[in-house]
Amino acid sequence: MLVLIADKFEQSGRDGLQAIGCETCYQPDLKDDSLSEAIRNGRPDVLVVRGTKVTEPMLDAGPVKLVVRAGAGYNTINVAAASKRGIYVSNCPGKNSIAVAELAFALILALDRRIADNVIALRRGEWNKKEFSKARGLYGRRLGLIGLGKIGQTMIPRARAFGMRVIAWSRSLTPDQAVALGIEYKATPREVAGVADVVSVHLALNPETKSLIGADFFKAMRAGAYFINTSRGEVVDQAALVKAMETRGIRAGLDVYAGEPTSGVGEFTDEIAKEANLYGTHHIGASTDQAQEAIAAETVRIIREFKETGRVPNVVNLARQTPATHRLVVRHLDRPGVLASVLEAIKAEQINVQEMENIVFEGAAAAVARINLDNPPSRAMLDHLRAGNADIIELDLLKLKG
Repeated sequence: MLVLIADKFEQSGRDGLQAIGCETCYQPDLKDDSLSEAIRNGRPDVLVVRGTKVTEPMLDAGPVKLVVRAGAGYNTINVAAASKRGIYVSNCPGKNSIAVAELAFALILALDRRIADNVIALRRGEWNKKEFSKARGLYGRRLGLIGLGKIGQTMIPRARAFGMRVIAWSRSLTPDQAVALGIEYKATPREVAGVADVVSVHLALNPETKSLIGADFFKAMRAGAYFINTSRGEVVDQAALVKAMETRGIRAGLDVYAGEPTSGVGEFTDEIAKEANLYGTHHIGASTDQAQEAIAAETVRIIREFKETGRVPNVVNLARQTPATHRLVVRHLDRPGVLASVLEAIKAEQINVQEMENIVFEGAAAAVARINLDNPPSRAMLDHLRAGNADIIELDLLKLKG
């Protein structure tokens, strides 16, 4: 199995891939046309990326079977194009949670104590204790979390360590779950914005969350409150954020932006960088040694299981629900050709198989196949199978719940 690594990737991960018998091609600077060419010429089975965009032409360029995002999100991968071609897309969720939470709190503290301005003044030879002694402090303040996945939940104990009260909204959060977590439940993001002293966003990017944090949200925030985003730039209406920074004194700590460079080094000309109320970092949330080692190990685990079993852990693009309407259960003797005859009969009626599994009993004398179909087979076909194949013990047709 050939693995093309088209991004920075830890040496421990490369060693791990070789240890499980993979051939690796490490070209961390590949982008755009050069990546397409490398796929076309090298014909890798697996593509590993971090921030590199994976486009439809790249997926057309060679026989890639699996794309692994060595990180949590996967918005830089054309998942729809991969799904159309039967290419698995997987990621490494939760492995960078601590690193991102640490950066989020670094930004909160930096905003509150104006650390960057302190450093700049000191390097200029200026001593201004009078100016920089002004800070609100975090103890007793309310931290509002938007999104409560692994990173959002990792924020909770860190907030408690600073004596902060936590309020939260998430699409999956219920009042009972909030009680169990020891936090305060809010029904909408706007409700969080209305009472929080600090808001920290921890959302995955998808069609439902794109620009979720917009003008109404920022209007609801307290004047002068802190806004932190270490998730994805696109979940925030950046123009609305800039307006709130300029008109309502919102102070922002951002690690992600709407228009980031696609490479690790480049120009950043976005006007938001000039805002006095911005403390910004360079999309480095997951960039700690601890996080990258954990992500490398998870990437190796994903590829090893795919290589050895054909299964893909953390796959993100399998159908949650297929068009299947019925399930044909075939109890049969474990002999050659039994299922082939069943599938031929299904094909003859122009019925499509959506999912299928065959489970063999101890001793390998008998098995049960479960075949999900997009239409019910005719009674005549089932009767013909029962009568015409002595190796079929029993046939049952079940209607699936919609």
